[in-house]
Amino acid sequence: MSVPRIRVLLVEDDEDDYVLTRELLEEIEGAQFDLQWAGSLNAGRRELTEGGHDVCLVDFHLGEGNGIDLLREMVERGVQTPLILLTGQNDRKTDLEAMRSGATDYLVKGEITAPVLERAIRYACERHRLLEQIRTMSLMDELTGVHNRRGFFTLAEQQIRIAERKERNTVLLFADLDGMKEINDRFGHQEGDSALIEAARVLRATFRQTDVVARLGGDEFVMLGVEACPGSAEIMVSRLIANIEASNAAPDRAYPLSMSTGCICYNPTHRRTLDSLLAEADALMYAQKQARKRHNVAACSSAE
Repeated sequence: MSVPRIRVLLVEDDEDDYVLTRELLEEIEGAQFDLQWAGSLNAGRRELTEGGHDVCLVDFHLGEGNGIDLLREMVERGVQTPLILLTGQNDRKTDLEAMRSGATDYLVKGEITAPVLERAIRYACERHRLLEQIRTMSLMDELTGVHNRRGFFTLAEQQIRIAERKERNTVLLFADLDGMKEINDRFGHQEGDSALIEAARVLRATFRQTDVVARLGGDEFVMLGVEACPGSAEIMVSRLIANIEASNAAPDRAYPLSMSTGCICYNPTHRRTLDSLLAEADALMYAQKQARKRHNVAACSSAE
């Protein structure tokens, strides 16, 4: 059985230290490493943001900045790569500051051997894997497989901060599954669960993998789309309608799937809170639901 390769990013502005790190990794028996070198703070920032690494070794002194500043910035951006801080001084204050800033470990360069480095990398990767399992379990809706309320607010707040920093528009869509009470009353709660699962499937099929899709609770769903272009809100709603119609075209359906939606586009040059965006989208959704009810009542009246 082959040993999986570990992708290591080294953010280090001293080429001699890069060579030393590469030689230490080559000494480790039974492990295979792909080492990538970022020779400056900006290069490290770019590589970490793009992702694709299992672990990152970050030097404390990086010319125009330091490793702890990079740690804090990556945590704020939501970068999940485990980070190990490297420094030339064994200083308890720096050690504690590194841990509080998000580092998974702190190594003193003069004390690093191949076994010490291998253990630090292995522990960082395993700790990250376990934390990801816990994080996934706590942020996902067990019934539908999309994010739960906690997951949405955790991820959406991150995405909103990034959108504001990059000044890129964001789309927020609030959706409510229509007729949920009638489905439960007529067909039972198990069928009601099936309707929620189908609604989540349609939403996942409608939006991109990078978008945040969540069930807030009950029959309410929400989606946050990042890096939206002009007209994205209308395009997303049209795509959702088309996917609902396709789902309803299946033969022998007991009831049609229907959702009321409210969709808004957020321009980050005019700062707003996530709660206020949700409230506006929710109000638009409610207005659409009420309009549909009035239409149905009118249709019934004319039929009589």
